[in-house]
Amino acid sequence: MLKEFKEFAMRGNVVDMAVGIIIGAAFGGIVKSLVADVIMPPIGVLLGGVDFSNIFINLSGGDFDSLAAAQEAGAATLNIGVFINTVINFVIVAFAIFLLIRAINQLKRKEEEAPAAEPTTKDCPHCLSTIPVKATRCGHCTSQLNAA
Repeated sequence: MLKEFKEFAMRGNVVDMAVGIIIGAAFGGIVKSLVADVIMPPIGVLLGGVDFSNIFINLSGGDFDSLAAAQEAGAATLNIGVFINTVINFVIVAFAIFLLIRAINQLKRKEEEAPAAEPTTKDCPHCLSTIPVKATRCGHCTSQLNAA
């Protein structure tokens, strides 16, 4: 059973998937920072200094200046701003994946459109051995070949 598990774990697809998950997690951190530190501050300034991460609805009836203060007090809140940031994160990740898949598809199309290479060998009609296309005599059976 241990041997089977080792074979399964070392299969190319499993290793590729593990690498993809690790890179995906790192990419998620980059996107989160991009949204929180680069995209949202200018949007907040354009909307009159709104900090999206502090947009919340207090369900417990108290009065709090920020989401952090409400959470510290243990108040129940609807974190609308955090949800908006998460939606923007998703859109950015989805767009990045779209661009990646689009590029891969374009590369595949170019490979498919590439003309097939001219054959460099042919079969001798007498002994069926593989010989160069330009050969006029078979190197295996020494038969004279038609110039075709």
